[in-house]
Amino acid sequence: MSDCSTKPSRIAICPGSFDPFTLGHLDIATRASRMFERVIVAVAAVTGKQPLFTIDERVAMIREAVEGLPNVDVDFFSGLVVDFAAARGASAIVKGLRVVSDFEHERQMALMNTALAPGIETVFLLTSVQNLFLSSSLVRQVASLGGDIEPFVPPGVLRRLQDRFSKDD
Repeated sequence: MSDCSTKPSRIAICPGSFDPFTLGHLDIATRASRMFERVIVAVAAVTGKQPLFTIDERVAMIREAVEGLPNVDVDFFSGLVVDFAAARGASAIVKGLRVVSDFEHERQMALMNTALAPGIETVFLLTSVQNLFLSSSLVRQVASLGGDIEPFVPPGVLRRLQDRFSKDD
């Protein structure tokens, strides 16, 4: 029987590249903030591909988007998310799932993370119906072609995407 006098960590990490941060990401962070005492949106350094925004720009955009959530912080990391989570005292990694293929990929990562850090659980949240189709890559593509992305991203992200793609004209 476990010792109930030791309260488990109530810190969760919501990791991702967030290039850019969408309303789907904000929904997951908001819902996680109701489940955990503290949530850290952890911006991963993108490896193997050229990001649209620098890590500093992504952190700034997300900080602006979550400013109304008092128990949500934003930080960045490189390397293993479980190492970042352990260093921050987190007990959970929160991931959003849109479709079955997301589950297969995230399940593999969760199992590997459990093998690397058995004390850190992965929690899956189903994406809200209105965000099922939403992805950062799709938002980038629509924005690059001049489409209306206002319904899909927070205002600060919209502004930065419009600025980024207007400079390409």
